[in-house]
Amino acid sequence: MIDLTDEMKTALNSALADRVPCILATASADGKPGIGYRGSVMAYDGQNLAYWERTRRGGLENILSSPYVIVMYRNPQTRQAWKFFGRATVHEDGDIREQIMARTVQAELDRDPERRGSGVMIELDRVETMGGEVLQAKD
Repeated sequence: MIDLTDEMKTALNSALADRVPCILATASADGKPGIGYRGSVMAYDGQNLAYWERTRRGGLENILSSPYVIVMYRNPQTRQAWKFFGRATVHEDGDIREQIMARTVQAELDRDPERRGSGVMIELDRVETMGGEVLQAKD
């Protein structure tokens, strides 16, 4: 069962402010990898992560062709580090997009003044340590 701990939620939700933005890894349907920082990653609830996709480039293209992603969080000062595996869904409009945008850190929204971005929800399947130990998994 996936149930993010309060420690995980707090760390993820303050990652940009703590100067340790999360890294998102994707792959296209034909296997072309992509990786990049996402400053707006948040613990949406106990089973899902979300972020504001404002760049609309390679990572988004990959997700649209293959939803499987990994989000990596690592803070060298606190020594907290996790890998979050899941399936991403892009929300171009609607309630979920609006809810994600409403919870996105202002610094990321400021980089998208026309609000052309999309909300991305990641339904988690597994949470691991950096060494690959499974901490949580869907039943």
